Amino acid sequence: MSDVSTGTGTGKVVVNRAMSLDGFIAGPGHAMDWIAEYLTADVFPEVMAATGAMLVGRGTYEVAKGMAEQDTTYDGGAQFVLTHEPPDEPDPTVTFLTCGVEEAVATARSAAGGKNLEILGADVAAQCLQLGLVDEILVYVLPVLLGDGVRFSPPSLDKIELEPFSNTQSGAVTMLRFRVRKQARPSSSQ
Repeated sequence: MSDVSTGTGTGKVVVNRAMSLDGFIAGPGHAMDWIAEYLTADVFPEVMAATGAMLVGRGTYEVAKGMAEQDTTYDGGAQFVLTHEPPDEPDPTVTFLTCGVEEAVATARSAAGGKNLEILGADVAAQCLQLGLVDEILVYVLPVLLGDGVRFSPPSLDKIELEPFSNTQSGAVTMLRFRVRKQARPSSSQ
């Protein structure tokens, strides 16, 4: 099964999440070091191979930057960070975007070169889902209970209909995949 859409030559927009069994994508204090204990780039290499670019929230970028000493190598292609305020010191491995979410998705998707655009970060993913920009959600369920932290989705996110289409086990990690059922966007005219 290919992770890249066929026919249009344009990859999908995929929210990619590692999650504890109790529904947290980050632990207390936004800790994400527990993920590296279970999930490495070689667990599901087909996901990385299908990814051409990543759109990341600023918080997720900062946490990942702080984890640089850990061996968390993941080559998801060009990396874009959506932020209200770029850092003072530039990062040559990242393009910082200060535009709206729809423009950021279009920019990163273009850079993906026909492969998938991976969305990382709770807030950015919720905004993309709310705007109907997401094609799929990929969740790595990890065998750990965190008890507290950053939930999979914020309480402000409206109901999103999903269609499960795949689940795969690799060692201790279970990967669940869902298509986002596209719904008509509300009309701005009355």
